[in-house]
Amino acid sequence: VQLVESGGDLVQPGGSLRLSCAASGFTFSNYAMNWVRQAPGKDLEWVAVINSHGAITYYADSVRGRFTISRDNAKNTLSLQMNSLKTDDTAVYYCARVSLPGTYSSAYWGNLKEQFDYWGQGTQVTVSS
Repeated sequence: VQLVESGGDLVQPGGSLRLSCAASGFTFSNYAMNWVRQAPGKDLEWVAVINSHGAITYYADSVRGRFTISRDNAKNTLSLQMNSLKTDDTAVYYCARVSLPGTYSSAYWGNLKEQFDYWGQGTQVTVSS
């Protein structure tokens, strides 16, 4: 299993950015997928989840209405469109796979590393003027 994120960059407040995650080594369409972030000096924060077929999505309160998670099962790709970025969005962003195929929750908290079994290496997003 391999998850590789890309798209991180330096962007001004109010700007937009699109992150991608390329998945390989497993049947991508069988698993719900997530975006998780970690700001400097802070714990991992769950951002969004999308179910295996891409029809159902949930977001953390901090990003709802600004971020959009999507997936392309034909291309084994997960995406995160981030609009109206704030300085508080500065973090390393990870894509992560829900451990059990076909399952997902409307929100995640606590020990995320126990709930998601595979993680990418992360991509840095910096929001600053």
